[in-house]
Amino acid sequence: MKMVKALVLTSLVSASLPVLAAGDEAMKNPLSVHVLNLQTGVPTSGVTVELEQQQKQGWVKLASGVTDKNGRIPALYPAGKTMAAGDYKVVFKTGDYYKQQKQPTFFPEIPVIFHVENSDSHYHIPLLLSQYGYSTYRGN
Repeated sequence: MKMVKALVLTSLVSASLPVLAAGDEAMKNPLSVHVLNLQTGVPTSGVTVELEQQQKQGWVKLASGVTDKNGRIPALYPAGKTMAAGDYKVVFKTGDYYKQQKQPTFFPEIPVIFHVENSDSHYHIPLLLSQYGYSTYRGN
């Protein structure tokens, strides 16, 4: 019986380690996004978001992700890298999202350009979204 309890406890601890590691990575990651649906008042899952950085040759794609069931991408910046000062752009692919929902939209994508001065800070970009309008701001 003690052996079974030890096995179950070991399995539970092992199973939760990747979740803790993923949570730790999200906490260390310098960039997160969140999409909320203004029409329904709930998070918007399934929105593809791309991250680009302004470089000498133009905008360079660094990463992409898809919002989870809570409408979030908690770690959009490439893992293990420090965010350098400069100009960045997150592009919310709202046209693709609304096409999947079989709904029209006026904005096929929403680019949000922002400037990073302090590479030690965390940057959070929420998007309040409807089919014909949006709002964004620097969150925390």
